[in-house]
Amino acid sequence: MRLKTSFLLIIICSCFSFCSRTPEEKTPEESTDLSETKVELSAEQIKNAGIKTAKAEYRQLSNTISVNGVLEAPPQNLVSISAPMGGFVKQTELLQGMQVKKGQVLVIMEHQDYIQLQENYIVAASDLYFVKAEYERQKELNKENINSTRALQENEMKYRSLKAKVNALEERLRMINVNPEKLAGGKIQSSISILSPIDGFVKEVHVNIGKYVNPTDELFEIINSDHLHAELTVFEKDISKIKEGQKIIFTLPNEGNVKRYATVHLIGHTIGPDKTARVHGHLEKEDPELLPGMYIKADIETQNNKVLALPEKAIVLFNNQYFVFVYQKEGLYEMINIEIGATEAGYTEIIVGGKAKEEAVFVIEGARSLLAKLKNTEK
Repeated sequence: MRLKTSFLLIIICSCFSFCSRTPEEKTPEESTDLSETKVELSAEQIKNAGIKTAKAEYRQLSNTISVNGVLEAPPQNLVSISAPMGGFVKQTELLQGMQVKKGQVLVIMEHQDYIQLQENYIVAASDLYFVKAEYERQKELNKENINSTRALQENEMKYRSLKAKVNALEERLRMINVNPEKLAGGKIQSSISILSPIDGFVKEVHVNIGKYVNPTDELFEIINSDHLHAELTVFEKDISKIKEGQKIIFTLPNEGNVKRYATVHLIGHTIGPDKTARVHGHLEKEDPELLPGMYIKADIETQNNKVLALPEKAIVLFNNQYFVFVYQKEGLYEMINIEIGATEAGYTEIIVGGKAKEEAVFVIEGARSLLAKLKNTEK
């Protein structure tokens, strides 16, 4: 009887102990909360993780817009060479990439029309000499009332008409680089020279010896690369942020991180079918290594303000969101969600809520270790 009583008491106590445990109570293994944002480290763990803390600081950072573009020469530095009267290519030594000087002979052309034009000028100039003399004689006779006013007017009209013809022929000769004054002796040249109007290099060659070209055909393209500009393509959503005078930082794909600088000079006022606009930038420094047509990547600095910033390595990315760790007390750190702004020279603007004001102390080194520790603990 005594043994049965003892066994019954054990059962009753066990039931009371089980029933007294509330549903909220869990074992240490069960108490891990997957939304936990705090992580605690021992002094040794802090040392091993290289944890360092500091307050955020106000820094002068620029917001930038990343764009693509090309280097181009201004229109006045790109010249298409043609033959004003057409003709056959008699001689040229130009090759693509060759340097040329202003006034240098680019090509020698020949055609019978050049001969005919010079002949017409010589004949017209000779006629003008006699017509002018007759006109002057009629003027003197009219003063003495020897001839009629009508006769004077007829001679004057003939003189002015022939003079206009001679002037027109002179201009046509100058267009093909023939000096009218050198034709006074009657010496006619069968070929003409076309000269370079600018210093530069040959971009394109479209002719060969013996080829006939029309006045509308392009013989060569000459380009001067001394004053290249950056022609950038900016998306419609960003164009309102661009202002004249803003700084442009650009790089060439084959040069890595070598930075060059330009300034926004003109902003396009039309949006193309691809929803982009053109922005024209002037280079701050001429560089002989730069060539027209080079592809560039650029950042346009849209504003320059003092903002609350942390070193880039203080910010961690998790689940497509940005976080920082805030020091709570010795060994305890809390992960908080933030938004980021401009990044420059290793610092990033942080936009934080009430939990992280200016007086907050952030983890600036070892943030990734804290993230790994926190997420491993959660798992």
